[in-house]
Amino acid sequence: MIRHIPFIKHPPLVPVIRLSGVISTGSRGLNDAGLAPLIEKAFRMKPAAVALVINSPGGSPVQSSLISARIRRLAAEKSIPVHAFVEDVAASGGYWLACSGDQIWVDDSSIIGSIGVISASFGFAELMERQGIERRVVTAGRSKSFADPFLPQKPEDIERIRAIQTPIHEAFIAHVKARRGARLGEGDLFNADIWVGAQAVANGLADGVGHLVPKMKSIFGDKVALVPLGQRRNFLSRFGLQLAGDALQAVEDRAAFARFGL
Repeated sequence: MIRHIPFIKHPPLVPVIRLSGVISTGSRGLNDAGLAPLIEKAFRMKPAAVALVINSPGGSPVQSSLISARIRRLAAEKSIPVHAFVEDVAASGGYWLACSGDQIWVDDSSIIGSIGVISASFGFAELMERQGIERRVVTAGRSKSFADPFLPQKPEDIERIRAIQTPIHEAFIAHVKARRGARLGEGDLFNADIWVGAQAVANGLADGVGHLVPKMKSIFGDKVALVPLGQRRNFLSRFGLQLAGDALQAVEDRAAFARFGL
């Protein structure tokens, strides 16, 4: 309450938004609908800056774009700087989120990058044939059986998948270039490679090695007030009524982090 009393000098305030997990529309995932109230609240607090703490292997490109766009819109409207702090990983969509920051800070062991697009699935055509199972498909529109995992993979399907991936990849590259600008280093940074800590700094994908508390104190002084903001779990989750769905989502999240040895 003291912060609202006029004529009293207040220490700088920095709300801290944790963006941890896979980016998806699921109840456990990071998505714009779930994060919007936190992001809006952070910028309403009249802060000296907003800090993002990121630990994400990526996920939905659309949700990555929506979250980042919301952060950038509010930062521009209110002229508030944003600092992104990467923990274990900011890869793929996680790095898209990191680029929401005006400055990106990493740990020496943080994994950064993976600026690319992936589509993965399984094929069961040979297994079904060995088991004597016949696949019967009737469609209105030749594309309805596109990339069917129960049919042999077709070269034309691969080309169509790549045609879908290309504009998404181009949008990702454009976002990174727009946010990082002249800070980006030479060489091909957009082929989905990953870098660790100081390597990412040397390539211009991050601005330096630094952790949340000491970095914010070095910029705003020792009395800076860091205020963590977290997502509320929905009613069913709080009472353990989504155990099956949460368990499945946890397995998928674990697999996404495991791609980076985490």
